[in-house]
Formats: sequence, structure tokens, C-alpha cells
Amino acid sequence: MQKIPTEIHGAWIIEPEIHEDHRGLFFESYRRDKFVQLGIPDVFVQDNHSRSCAGVLRGLHFQYPPYEMSKLVRCTRGKLYDVVVDMRASSPTFKKWMGIELSESNHRLLYIPTGCAHGFFAMTECELLYKCGALFHQPSDGGMAYDDPEIGIRWPFHGQKPILSDRDVTQPSFADVTRLVQFGL
Repeated sequence: MQKIPTEIHGAWIIEPEIHEDHRGLFFESYRRDKFVQLGIPDVFVQDNHSRSCAGVLRGLHFQYPPYEMSKLVRCTRGKLYDVVVDMRASSPTFKKWMGIELSESNHRLLYIPTGCAHGFFAMTECELLYKCGALFHQPSDGGMAYDDPEIGIRWPFHGQKPILSDRDVTQPSFADVTRLVQFGL
């Protein structure tokens, strides 16, 4: 397993060791002792599974303090563009974003630290599995606008309009969200 830094402080791409032969393949997508050795000691307490049609955009979502959650995400079917936005005012990458293609064929995982918003765009019909470092807490569930010009995410829409939930159409701006609360490192 290899940990690769991203443009966001504390967010990592994880490339598992793939064992492949004429029968297929095998890899460990998560093994606590190896993640601790990589410097990711989170204890994951909830697993989620999301299926999306091509063109769906989910996010940008997070949980307000003190219920922030880290995530470990991986695409098990199809292809998606995964995005992280740093909302931590004390972070060297505050207000920055990064995006990465996750797919069933590249087997990459993305570790998202607490204090970051997360979202993804389904480039094909896809399924996403993600481990969470905190339980879902409805009263702390938050979101921000996927198209906030202050953040300037370059989504790979290629001229297509994303399919959004009613909730995601009306999310507040990054400035409005971070005015409400300061996320720590």
C-alpha cells in the first residue's frame, strides 16, 4: 500500500498493492495496522454505499463540529470525479480544492480528513463505498454549493448539466458556511 500526498493538507491518495493473475485480482482496500503505519490512525465506525446514475453530482457535504468525520472513499463500479474542499481556517490549504478520478479500474482510494467538504460527479453509472470516522449525525449535516465561484471547482461536466438533489441545488456558499463555524485542523 502506498500513500500519495494531494493538494489538500492531510488528504491522501492510497494505492493498494494489486495481486493479479489469470483468475482475476485481489487487494486489501483497508487494513487498520497498515493505515496506522501510513500515518492514518482513524477508527472507522460506519460504512456507506452510494450508487449514482451517470451525470449525478453529490455534494459538497460535511458535518459541523463537533461531529466532523473523516472518510475513506473508493469507487467499486464505474468512474467518478471525487472532490475535497478544505474548510479548516488554520490549514495551510484553507479554501483550496482538489479532484481525482476514482474508478473500478484504477482501484485508488481517497482519504479525506475531518474539516473538509466532500462531493463527487458520476462520470458513468457508478458505486462508491466509503468508511466514515464518525457516525452520521443529522443535526450536524452540512453542505456547500458545488459551483461556488469563490472555490472555483473545475468539474468535468463536458457541457452536460449535473443532476442534483433538491438539497444540493440550494446549498449555501463557502463564505456563509465558514462564517457559521471555524473548522480546526
